[in-house]
Amino acid sequence: MSEFELIARYLSRPAAAERGDVVVGNGDDCAVLAPSPGHQLAISVDTSVVDVHFPHDAPPAAIGHRSLAVALSDLAAMGARARWCCMALTLPAADTEWLAAFAEGFRALAARSGCELIGGDVTRGPLTIGVTVHGELPAGQALRRSGARKGDLIAVTGYPGRAVAGLARWQRGERESGHPLLEAYLRPEPRLAAGEALRGLASSAIDISDGLLSDLRHVLMASGLGARIDIDALPLATPLRASLDLDEVREQVLNGGDDYELLVTLAASDLAEAQRRLAPLHLPLTPIGRIIEGEGIEGVPPRHLGRSGWDHFPEIAS
Repeated sequence: MSEFELIARYLSRPAAAERGDVVVGNGDDCAVLAPSPGHQLAISVDTSVVDVHFPHDAPPAAIGHRSLAVALSDLAAMGARARWCCMALTLPAADTEWLAAFAEGFRALAARSGCELIGGDVTRGPLTIGVTVHGELPAGQALRRSGARKGDLIAVTGYPGRAVAGLARWQRGERESGHPLLEAYLRPEPRLAAGEALRGLASSAIDISDGLLSDLRHVLMASGLGARIDIDALPLATPLRASLDLDEVREQVLNGGDDYELLVTLAASDLAEAQRRLAPLHLPLTPIGRIIEGEGIEGVPPRHLGRSGWDHFPEIAS
């Protein structure tokens, strides 16, 4: 199968998907878009590499879903609505069965999130998926990392820690279809609706891709403040408590990464309203600490503070 046949069969935009905001879509040298009046664009790119970001033997539909989900999560953290995406796909071979399942996983999430695939590129090499996402939000309403204020609550959506536990299960050879921990790793859910709902309430936000503590540090650095965490307030998922002791669960919640939940700061007086807005999504928002003067993170046992999160280029000891 040639590159052009591959694109036409698996990655082209069907005629039924015509949208007024896509003036020129797949099939030309560039896409031409029509953003909504009074809105700003939010743009992010994410690269997923085989055996770095996902296992080589993961289901292709899950790889397709995951490659888009991790990119969409950045839009969620900014409070943006997903609109368009591009994909640069590097394949070792044109395996039609694999491609069909991959494309189905990607398209299903794209359709559910309202994100139109408007173009991309295909080449040969080690399996790598680069996804650029474009979102919109009302002008001046982007959630930023730098907006945390002294006294704000620190809160987190969902149940961090499940994804790293799911990866551990996969690495042990467990393949139970539908297991909540495996699903959390293989098919993370970008919190797009939550990000939109929290616009105007959250003073800062970030998605938990590198680990709760690591990403909290990004907020603290950008905001020039510190944090005090209530270790007993961490949301602990039932599947984790069923198989690990309390200290191991806390370690996974604080440092696991790959969860793509949202960590936000907000005034204590806005917590009830924020929780009310997320209730239709069946998504808990749990306060776990406060923003304080100074720097660093208080309230967390030292044994949980040693990790700095995901690093593609860690220093190698000489």
